[in-house]
Amino acid sequence: MRLKNKNILITGSTRGIGLSIAHECAKEGANLVIHGTKPEKVNEIVDQLKKIYPTKIVGFAYNIKEFENCQNLVKQSLESLNSLDVLINNAGITKDNLLLRMSEEEWSDVIQTNLTSVFSMTKAISKSFLKQKSGKIINMSSVVGIIGNAGQANYAAAKGGINTFTKTIAKEFGAKGIQCNAIAPGFIKTEMIDTLPEEYLNTIIKSIPAKKLGSTDDVSKLVLFLASNESDYITGQIISVDGGMNI
Repeated sequence: MRLKNKNILITGSTRGIGLSIAHECAKEGANLVIHGTKPEKVNEIVDQLKKIYPTKIVGFAYNIKEFENCQNLVKQSLESLNSLDVLINNAGITKDNLLLRMSEEEWSDVIQTNLTSVFSMTKAISKSFLKQKSGKIINMSSVVGIIGNAGQANYAAAKGGINTFTKTIAKEFGAKGIQCNAIAPGFIKTEMIDTLPEEYLNTIIKSIPAKKLGSTDDVSKLVLFLASNESDYITGQIISVDGGMNI
């Protein structure tokens, strides 16, 4: 198993891409920390995963817009698993609107949840990683953070910020045995995509060179590689999983 005995914390892992990542990592022998904002949902997912996989799986509910909550999430995770090997910053939200209509709240909510939480979680775990002289940080970005998208100024800014944050952390921690990379998914078939109007979705698919939506497996299998020892000499990269959208 590629991740046997590795301890992995995944933010935003009760649904969508985050849940797919959790399944893929547990399947490969990893112990997991599941995270979400609703305690009942976190407990439900932990119970489901425990019935399938023999690894240790725990879960905690926190709103990681707040720096203190990120510190507590990392602290509880370390107490439960004794150590952490991989941090996957996956949590994110969308509050789309054209710039002229976008409220300050829509802007700040997306920036705090999608970008500030990545800073807070990375900072919270950094002492542990530096002490053990190893660790992998995988940040979930987006194709929108590379090419932009009308109606998503807040989301694009957050994801673009994640890209340059990733490169900076890779430079700061590279000599310490810590790798930091980002994944930039394109349009992946999730619950969020299912809410889009069919006509709009068809227009998007026509713009993708691969002429189809991606699956959560397309992303989670890349996470598996980046979380494993196979990626030890890869850091500071923004890897697109978008069917060629940003060519």
